Amino acid sequence: MRYLAVLLFVSASVIAQDNLVYVNPMIGTQKMGHTFPGACAPHGFVQLSPDTDTVPHNIKGVYQKDAYRYCAGYQYDDPTIVGFSHTHLSGTGHSDLGDILLMPVTGEPKLNPGVASHPETGYRSRFSHDTEKASPGYYEVTLSDYQVKVGLTATERVGVHRYTYPAGERRKLILDLSHGIYNYDGKTLWANVRVENDTLLTGYRITNGWARVNYTFFAITFSSPIRSYGFVDGQKPDYEGFWRKFPKENFPEMGGRKVVARFEFDPSETLEVRVALSAVGTEGALKNLLAETAGKTFEQIRQETAEKWANEAARIEIEGDEEKKTMFYTSLYHTLINPSVYMDVDGQYRGIDHQIHKAQGFTNYTVFSVWDTYRALHPLFNLINRQRSKDIIASMLAHYSQSVHKMLPVWSHNGNENWCMIGYHSVSVLADAITKEIPVDRDKALDAMQHSANTPYFGGTDEYVRRGYVPFDVKEDGSSMTLEYAYDDWTIYHTALITGNASIAEIYKQRAMNYKNVFDPSLGFVRARLEDGSWKKDFNLLSTHGQGFIEGNSWNYSFYVPHDVRGLIGEMGGDKVFVRRLDSLFTMHLPDEFFAETEDVTKEGIMGNYVHGNEPSHHIAYLYAWTSQPWKTQYWVREIMNRMYRSGIDGLCGNDDCGQMSAWYLFTAMGFYPVCPGSDQFVLGAPYFPYLKIHLENGKSIIIRAPKVSDKNRYVKSVVLNGKPYNKAFITYDDLKSGAELTFEMSASPNRKRIFKEEDQPYSMTE
Repeated sequence: MRYLAVLLFVSASVIAQDNLVYVNPMIGTQKMGHTFPGACAPHGFVQLSPDTDTVPHNIKGVYQKDAYRYCAGYQYDDPTIVGFSHTHLSGTGHSDLGDILLMPVTGEPKLNPGVASHPETGYRSRFSHDTEKASPGYYEVTLSDYQVKVGLTATERVGVHRYTYPAGERRKLILDLSHGIYNYDGKTLWANVRVENDTLLTGYRITNGWARVNYTFFAITFSSPIRSYGFVDGQKPDYEGFWRKFPKENFPEMGGRKVVARFEFDPSETLEVRVALSAVGTEGALKNLLAETAGKTFEQIRQETAEKWANEAARIEIEGDEEKKTMFYTSLYHTLINPSVYMDVDGQYRGIDHQIHKAQGFTNYTVFSVWDTYRALHPLFNLINRQRSKDIIASMLAHYSQSVHKMLPVWSHNGNENWCMIGYHSVSVLADAITKEIPVDRDKALDAMQHSANTPYFGGTDEYVRRGYVPFDVKEDGSSMTLEYAYDDWTIYHTALITGNASIAEIYKQRAMNYKNVFDPSLGFVRARLEDGSWKKDFNLLSTHGQGFIEGNSWNYSFYVPHDVRGLIGEMGGDKVFVRRLDSLFTMHLPDEFFAETEDVTKEGIMGNYVHGNEPSHHIAYLYAWTSQPWKTQYWVREIMNRMYRSGIDGLCGNDDCGQMSAWYLFTAMGFYPVCPGSDQFVLGAPYFPYLKIHLENGKSIIIRAPKVSDKNRYVKSVVLNGKPYNKAFITYDDLKSGAELTFEMSASPNRKRIFKEEDQPYSMTE
């Protein structure tokens, strides 16, 4: 297989790299460190990035709180880099991956990472942010302790490393197959490396983490021949069989549970390493390596990936303040990381049943953080990335077909369902796609939606179907489950109507009203309810713990009825009470004690008692559209954008959660938002930029003009659609799909006469 080196490493003149204007991949790395700053292609399987520490998720079963800071592996304030791994999750509140870590070193190699306080005890290195450079598809840093300059780029399935060593040094490289994110003793079940020849390694590792059984196969090529190599297994097995008679130096097969290998090359200035991944096998990894990088230089690969990012960014044009443009395009960048391609170039992938399947007519995707992304990310794809949305839906339906539970994804990645969070929100993703005319097998989709909504052992669903709510003494998060299930059931009802299934529609129409069963009429708020029908005593509206909700309090969750806002207003006591409560939510004081112990809710993401740093509240600012004071939406959405999104390293107010936080920003900047995904409506707010143009895949364009908009002129005086006055509080997909021009006349004061009649308000089940 030596021919790989010839095909993969060719000489060519350096191709100039232009940074993609207005995009900074470092923005949003956050104090919590939940966004990785490395190199990837749009929606690539390989997401190559520095990892700055190795804090385990637990030690002997005891959770380590600092692990939360390393959800993406990178923490900006850290002084050292452990190495560069190839798989990451973007902006999640829980984590996994960090597969196949490489670290270039000089001197006597150490085969453990050491500790940050004394990096010399291991192979890690100090670094300075002054040497870091990041642009879409490229990352660069100098490792201070080795004086090695590292450049990283990537294709969808291959990570490409270029190391520049000090002159005269023997080039050395660490391959750590025990490293991982949210690591703990025993996470790596087995790892194996084969030295196929002096420039090619193949192998795999199997891990047990958030993805319970994750297979990562690899093929690694070097631009120079290996001169010597060896490994250690940090967990000596009780039984080695007759493998024990072989040496651990220069023996071409290495295996174990904690394999760390070293490779040495002759002195030279540079070493280029290409790492192709596959979930199917090493043969698939080799195919990916050849298909995506053969005959190309590092700079060619870097340029091609930068062009892919530039093409994605070119879907939307904006005019306005430079800092705000940086934030906008960085948000767009964040929405193009996950979901990730999860198949080889020949279409093969590992399914949720751990069997090998071949995608027929679609690209298979993984990383479905659906509790987050159904709200805005998937509706965004349905508007500006429709082909990708079609493939995502096909991937979800393939997941359903392979699932022994016959369920759509809940929170899945890398051929595994990890069951994180509540709700069966993939039904919303399918419903929104069907409503927005994405080609979908509608009969199969409706079957999948119903099965997902009726798995009795999932999240109190049996209790929900039987009682109309999930009791607090059955599931601690029962009230939030009830609210989210009711919305999901509405999406099934709506889909059944579209597909002409009246009997199914009637069932889910009734279930969609179950949200009322957890509204305490004496409070007008959602409350934890017990099996016997009584309400939880000692109830606290502000607390996020032990009150019936997940990652939110009653104040925020009580506004979560996106499919029946008029019904919600009635439950709260009418328009005046509803408006007063919305006002209070944004302005009242939430004492620290009510979120101090909640990892997903921090002070940076809170405005009054409104929590923008977590997803359940993302639609709330738009609820004024159903009230007598709709202009308040225009005030608050701009406040949220100005306060919660900044073009700095700590630029996000909470977890980006695979693009949801950023998708909210993009929609809100456009001047509308999908409050109720599954409907055909976007609720109008106010544009953030004086000019914005969206290039649709059908060749048409959506142009949004607001010439006088500013922080002062944030109020909408009037709206014109395609040259005609527009007097509704929402705009439909049909209004946009064939191209449209929306013009907003802005003002420094609210237009209090611009109040919407019931027929001009957005959709609500209750008339």
